[in-house]
Amino acid sequence: MPDRNQGQLIIVSGPAGSGKTTVCDRMLSEIPGLQRVITSTTRPPRAGEVDAVDYYFFDKPTFLAKIEAGEFYEHAHVHNNLYGTLKREVQSKLAAGVDLLLNMDVQGAAHMREVAKKDPSLKGRVTTVFIKPPTLAELESRLRGRGTDADDEIQRRLKVARSEIEHSECYDHTILSATPEADFAALKQIYDNATAG
Repeated sequence: MPDRNQGQLIIVSGPAGSGKTTVCDRMLSEIPGLQRVITSTTRPPRAGEVDAVDYYFFDKPTFLAKIEAGEFYEHAHVHNNLYGTLKREVQSKLAAGVDLLLNMDVQGAAHMREVAKKDPSLKGRVTTVFIKPPTLAELESRLRGRGTDADDEIQRRLKVARSEIEHSECYDHTILSATPEADFAALKQIYDNATAG
């Protein structure tokens, strides 16, 4: 049974177009007290983004110094920018009994799983969930339906999705994506089970 004086961390992954961001946003809006893990980046803020709300925005030298100091659980280089998950962002909230939701890629989730085996502040408090598209054809249809990506970008995302899906068996739970409603109900049930105490 989880210790309810401590928060739980729910990590959600899935290919682009799997619906993970939609279902995570709904979890955060409908579950009282559940908070999003604010990650860090070296990319400049987009219009309307706020430091310490959307991301922690750091310049590259500051970010690299934090890596050197061991302040991140994990970090990655994506599209010429650095992204990472600060230990203090997670540890302080879990210790205060706050439940956290982290939408992250397969590599980051794999790293967090390894860290959670050794880190006493995470041990027994991390649940990983993979949202899996029913088929690659359905995923392609969803990506095309967005109308935001060129064909070569859609092909690239499908190639990445194939490799991500191969990692789904490493997760505690896999949700076979159906509808946004069904996916939300499945994720909420996993969250409820993880936090029951």
